[in-house]
Amino acid sequence: MRDITGKQITLRTAHAVAVIYCTIETIALIRNNELPKGNLFDVARAAGFLGAKLTPQLLPHCHPVTIDGMDISFEINDTERPGITISGNAKSIGRTGIEMEMLTAVSIAALEIYDMLKPVDTTLEIGGIKLLQKTGGKSDRKKYFSTPPVCAILVCSDSTAAGKREDKSGVMIRQMLEQVNAKVAAYEIVADDKELIQQQLLKWVAEDVHFIFTTGGTGLGPRDNTVTAVSEILERDADGITEAMRNFGQMRTPMAMMSRAVAGSISNTLVLTLPGSTDGARESLEAVLPGIFHARKMMKGGGH
Repeated sequence: MRDITGKQITLRTAHAVAVIYCTIETIALIRNNELPKGNLFDVARAAGFLGAKLTPQLLPHCHPVTIDGMDISFEINDTERPGITISGNAKSIGRTGIEMEMLTAVSIAALEIYDMLKPVDTTLEIGGIKLLQKTGGKSDRKKYFSTPPVCAILVCSDSTAAGKREDKSGVMIRQMLEQVNAKVAAYEIVADDKELIQQQLLKWVAEDVHFIFTTGGTGLGPRDNTVTAVSEILERDADGITEAMRNFGQMRTPMAMMSRAVAGSISNTLVLTLPGSTDGARESLEAVLPGIFHARKMMKGGGH
């Protein structure tokens, strides 16, 4: 099964439909409650609920999800092609979508209706099974991009700046940013020195770089100066960003609580300090991408 541990926990929704076609005579039996197997829709709705709950047992690659809300409704159509439209909506707060559960729900509800109508109708046909809408996760990513965000990466490390250690976290940050269609306009390596860090950050702010990501210098070591350097020149704090990073990281390693990371704005640029470890930087970005890019609109006066 696909590894989804790096995904954010968000509100997910899905809306799916299915149609079962029948004769106009069958529609009359349904309206008059004259079916030999009794009430149609209550049983079909219950079957749909069961189908949604059992989806991971039917589809081998489907992750179990919590279904926090679900509704299945029915509409009788006695137009050119008589039938019943089955509509299902569901909500879930989790790391993966709930669309497969809803597609299964409407499909099972359609099969239940088929089973209950087959004694009176030999023309039954199931069709039109499709997902009309899903939200949450990657589905909502586009709303954070009016134009590709322009980013810069600053590696703050004495050993890397001296050529004694290869940079890995900065390279990984670049890859993750490019995967969400951000433009990495600059990448620099400096020693973990307060003045050097501040000079480079202010240079990028003057160039109107939208987002600056530093890596390294967020720990408790004697040469971890990045957080102090950034904090001194921030104009506004964005503590919610670092809270999200720490909460996300804490669910994966207790060492996440040791990070002194800070985030905030200078003019119209958002600066975020990331850990120097590759895993720490990756998990921190997983916690905030791509939602962090909405900050640019807010800093420019666009609100929420």
